[in-house]
Amino acid sequence: MSEVKRKKSISRRAFVAAAGGAALASGMAGFPSIVRAQRGPVRVGILHPVTGPLAFSGNQARAGAMMAIETINEIGGIRSMGGAKLEPVLGDAQSKPDVGAAEVERMNEAGVSAIVGPFASGIALATTQAAAKHNIAHIVDVGVVDQVVTRGLANTFRFGPGLSKIVDTAIENLVAINDGAGKPARTVMIVHEESAFGTGMSKVLNEKLPGRGFQIIETISHANPTRDFNNIVLKIRAQRPDIVIPSNYYDEFVLFSRTMAQQKVRPKAIYAILGGAASSQRFVKEFPDAAQYIMDCNHWYDPRNPVAQELRKKVEAKGLYFTYELFLNHECVRLLAEALERAGTGDRAAVIQALASSGFANHFMPYGPTRFVNGQNQGAAPVNTQVQNREIQLIFPKEFASAKPVFPMPAA
Repeated sequence: MSEVKRKKSISRRAFVAAAGGAALASGMAGFPSIVRAQRGPVRVGILHPVTGPLAFSGNQARAGAMMAIETINEIGGIRSMGGAKLEPVLGDAQSKPDVGAAEVERMNEAGVSAIVGPFASGIALATTQAAAKHNIAHIVDVGVVDQVVTRGLANTFRFGPGLSKIVDTAIENLVAINDGAGKPARTVMIVHEESAFGTGMSKVLNEKLPGRGFQIIETISHANPTRDFNNIVLKIRAQRPDIVIPSNYYDEFVLFSRTMAQQKVRPKAIYAILGGAASSQRFVKEFPDAAQYIMDCNHWYDPRNPVAQELRKKVEAKGLYFTYELFLNHECVRLLAEALERAGTGDRAAVIQALASSGFANHFMPYGPTRFVNGQNQGAAPVNTQVQNREIQLIFPKEFASAKPVFPMPAA
């Protein structure tokens, strides 16, 4: 066997062993084959809220990023840089924007080439601005508010869809679901947390839903964290909306949904948009009765993709949940690795240029190829899910659907 063939064979075996299967290998392979002299590691900031109210989501996000880094390093690192390894510089935003910004300053001192994170919109507004001061590429994993990418920050790249795209898709799908059932729903109540995420969601819904034939009875905001939803649910019981749209993070979403179930308040639909728990296997496993029939328009993966299937097995074998925080960060790190391969350097300006010209298509999201315009991935799109019989099913778009929507929600 020639030396070149021997190296390729070792690389392939190492990849399969690291990734957990041939399917994952085929999904993450395809790096340039030219190998240069090995250089030092490329430092990458992994920044999430791993303590505080958003800790569950932050730790899931960190786990996804770390799994991608480990696999990339085990299969040969950044080959155009001589097999340079990715070296994570971990940061904890503590669920606070100012702490997130301070962590960016620390990562700048550590010499990171790019930052991935930081999950929450309010934190992202602060961290992307802080990173821009130092010309550090910042790949935003979730952080859906539109302002994250509408401020003209050349260093900011959001891989997933933004709020306007998600809300527009959610409304279109809600109209289609309602029309398909004979239009039984007309009235809506919105319940949202008070940070940039929930407030932004509420604003867009109040602007757009009336024009699509829905009457908004009331919009209710709540603190984050909130530990008692009884009064809010009593208001919903009294006003009897056809649809309740909650916009909050994981803990609050779970408590709100459980309170709805406990008080036996059953509208025609609980229709979440970026529901903090609505598309989470953890919620479905721990509180199946409260989760049943909840719909959500959210980030999701292509369940038909063998790479995603293999990664989910690996994640669950570790005792983790395959949530959108985890798999979005996994793919964001792969997006960065692809950009580093093309850049051939960890130089910050070169990394920004490589991301700006990205055509990353070798992902397992239900997206088209990655194409950034003003920092927003034009190929990104949300999907609709619904919890049916303790499973999260895709119900829209039809080309990805694993089940039909159940609407209206059956009586208890």
